[in-house]
Amino acid sequence: MWNGKTRGKILNQLDHELDVFPDKLLARVNDTCIMAVPHWHAQVEINFIYSGGMSYRMSHYGVDLQAGDLCIFWGGQPHQAIDLQPGTELAAIHLPLVHFFRLRLSAELMQRLTRGGSAVTSTQGSSDPELFRRLTDYMNGDDPARRTYAIEELLMRINRLNFEPHRVIDGGEETETSSEPLDASAFRNILEICAYVTENFRDDIGSAEIASSLDIHPKYAMRVFTNSSGMTLNEYLTLMRLSYAQSLLLEDDANILDVALASGFGSLSTFSQAFRKVTGQSPSDFRRQRGSYLLAV
Repeated sequence: MWNGKTRGKILNQLDHELDVFPDKLLARVNDTCIMAVPHWHAQVEINFIYSGGMSYRMSHYGVDLQAGDLCIFWGGQPHQAIDLQPGTELAAIHLPLVHFFRLRLSAELMQRLTRGGSAVTSTQGSSDPELFRRLTDYMNGDDPARRTYAIEELLMRINRLNFEPHRVIDGGEETETSSEPLDASAFRNILEICAYVTENFRDDIGSAEIASSLDIHPKYAMRVFTNSSGMTLNEYLTLMRLSYAQSLLLEDDANILDVALASGFGSLSTFSQAFRKVTGQSPSDFRRQRGSYLLAV
């Protein structure tokens, strides 16, 4: 059984570039990003291709990106960069889900994204290269005000999808748009749900505890979250825990049972079952492949 000292050690292991802690904003410029195995994270991913091109393999489809392309997708689906053209350079940003819900995209596009689709717009001849270099610089700097400004500017840039040509790729799967509009009260509840889950997902909580913390009915909390995100509350909670566990498994001395408990799972069997359902492999298999993973990202 793990103790407080072990838990503290595990928590401290997250302070590195590969950290996928769900409320952490990540911004990188890559020229080598081929992934030996698929991975996932509980954030929305935004890629901008400065030069060259690359290909992703998603759960049910592929995405090809070229210089000038801007792509956004939900990182909770297993995804893998499988090809990178010579001379490729790209910006990769992981945006916490709480900011994703602040976007003002159409309801149909939001739901297609949260249900596994990818939106791509081509911006040849635009100012996007300069914009994304500035955003990554601000996001990686020490000035909180600049990081906040960069997030706001990124959201405004993504909102421009409402006014410019773009394509949505989702493997041809049928999607449904919620018939219930997301009013101001529901929007506020979504933000509060995301904030509460981010702070408490490692504890023994479920939809009842989440709703109680916001003084709303559990059925309402589950309905409004599912209508806006395409996921149930429990699915989102599990994904947060799995994303956290994934980062711990990249460490050499992380015991799998300790990882399961530190990530909010009540038992090793529950953790293993959830891990395999999302990734198609066991936590042990993932650990054995971590060397390839670390070299790839």
